[in-house]
Amino acid sequence: MLNYLWSFMVIFSIIMSIFGGDMRGLTTEMLNSSQTALKICFETAGVLAMWMGIMRIAEKANLIDTLAVRMTPILNFLFPDVPKNHPARKYIATNIIANFLGLGWAATPPGLKAMVELQKLNSDKQRATNAMCMFLIINISSIQLISINMVSYRHSYGSVNPTEIVGPSILATLCSTIVAIIFAKMMYRKEQ
Repeated sequence: MLNYLWSFMVIFSIIMSIFGGDMRGLTTEMLNSSQTALKICFETAGVLAMWMGIMRIAEKANLIDTLAVRMTPILNFLFPDVPKNHPARKYIATNIIANFLGLGWAATPPGLKAMVELQKLNSDKQRATNAMCMFLIINISSIQLISINMVSYRHSYGSVNPTEIVGPSILATLCSTIVAIIFAKMMYRKEQ
């Protein structure tokens, strides 16, 4: 569907520039936009590489395992159906930590592994378990301490203070996560 939408927008722009008599302006803007997009990709890749490196160091130093253990009370509350020593807990904890640091990209691999492990606990393979739904809703709404990608984009576009969104970001993601958890818990109780 998105392919059709983008194709329509590009074709519509070309047709409008032909009728408007400004093909040269369209070509200039297309080239400038391509250069800007490439610049943002390189700058974001640098920030991403740095934070993924920090996550890798934390993993090698067993910091992730330590934080996963410290998160046990939270994980027990959120995922009561997942056994205490199940591998899914480590992947869930890693995903939550990465999302908390604003590393959505680094959170994806442990998130996928967590879902695979949660599926192993699922007796009805055609239906998501409560733990899977809770994990998905927390992953979508995730609390973020620092939204690294947004700070990087704001810096790329020349923001005077690219980190000014940190406070509102923490508040917004905290509220969305609390509401998501309450909703998931209500749905879980409704099923019982």
